[in-house]
Amino acid sequence: MFNFLVTSVSGAWDKGFYEWEKARILEFTEDAVAAKFAKLLQPEVAAMQSYPCLFAYEGTSGGMRVGRITSFKIRVSTVLIEFEFDREIPEISVAAVSEIFPLLDIRKWEMSRTHWAVKDGDLLRRLRNAQLLPVEATKLQDATRPDVLPPARKPVAPITSLQKFISKVLNRKYKDGSEVFFRGHSSQSRYKLEPSLFRKDSDGNYLYLPNEHLLYRELLVSNAIDFSGDLSTLDKLVRMQHFSLPTRLLDITSNPLIALYFACKSNLDEEGEVITFTLPREQVKYFDSDTASCIANLARLPRASDDEILFPSTKLRTKLTATEILSFNEQAAMKRLVHFIREEKPFFEPKIVPSDLKRVICVKGKKTNNRISVQSGAFLLFGQDAKFNEDGDDNVRIVRLKIGNKKRILRDLDALNINESTVFPYIENSARYVAEKFKFRKDS
Repeated sequence: MFNFLVTSVSGAWDKGFYEWEKARILEFTEDAVAAKFAKLLQPEVAAMQSYPCLFAYEGTSGGMRVGRITSFKIRVSTVLIEFEFDREIPEISVAAVSEIFPLLDIRKWEMSRTHWAVKDGDLLRRLRNAQLLPVEATKLQDATRPDVLPPARKPVAPITSLQKFISKVLNRKYKDGSEVFFRGHSSQSRYKLEPSLFRKDSDGNYLYLPNEHLLYRELLVSNAIDFSGDLSTLDKLVRMQHFSLPTRLLDITSNPLIALYFACKSNLDEEGEVITFTLPREQVKYFDSDTASCIANLARLPRASDDEILFPSTKLRTKLTATEILSFNEQAAMKRLVHFIREEKPFFEPKIVPSDLKRVICVKGKKTNNRISVQSGAFLLFGQDAKFNEDGDDNVRIVRLKIGNKKRILRDLDALNINESTVFPYIENSARYVAEKFKFRKDS
């Protein structure tokens, strides 16, 4: 095992420390390995600290260094590490290491994304076999244990009845001024808190994101009448999500029973989960939010324009100056983004705060169709390259409830009139539900 750490911040590896957003940790990591480190508590930290590290900069400039992590500081939404390089191992060129990228499980897009991956492989042996390590480089190898994994955690018993689920939800205490939302996953192990637009194949390649602007326009071209009443890009994205187009929206609901239904409706032999999100009410945006307009209209920018947006670094400070914000908005890609926003908000000022474009925000959209109304729908809207912290952060508290015995729970939900016919209120779904309900069965 080894850590692979990539940053876009020039000179970052010269400082001996780096602060990571938790959401960027375990990207481009095999699912089975990532599951072992999901909690990032003391056993996981100890294991990761025992691995050798390969430090790199985005792109092909700068070179790579080999070293190790000397300390971890776990914070609410970030991890601060201190590290040191092995002095016996000089800087290695990206070109030289790229020859063995497949052996190191370094994938196509990894060198263009700031992230921290944990790789299942022997870094030092691979580098030595490629004659990229000096013979005398033994210090780091002696100080690391590349085979150690965090111990398995005691499994949590699943909730197996509707009554227990309702009791669990009702007995939770929420702070005044909070909003609570829910989401159901039919497989606890397979699904993440990411929108369909951001899904990748097994090699880490985005399936839809590079063509987001084409997906958006093609559906409008072929179904213009369906979108004629939508006034904003966000309205259109909500409808596109409703029609199952991959978008940068992730559905959530204010009704816990709807989330429970989605946790149970498929993958009946696997344990599902219901995820609760608790956040301050002032953090919830509405359909007419300026921030929501900025993020939503990223869908109309070609991917090349997205990549051309240069974001200023704020690693060592919290705010940008007015001059820096003005300079950011002077970029060609930003001017095009403002043009799109002004189509729905003519008086919008070109003063977009860079960090807003990288946020994940909670949005209450207009209830423009029966499905959103019935499902008490809201959305998480994802900005550019944004990733939601699976454990929550400073603003969002997350609690996960494991769900089992799905058939029984679905039967009890049906008794409360929560079923395919009511959750998906279309005649074809109602017909399917009625036919299944009254179908002849030998054992009935």
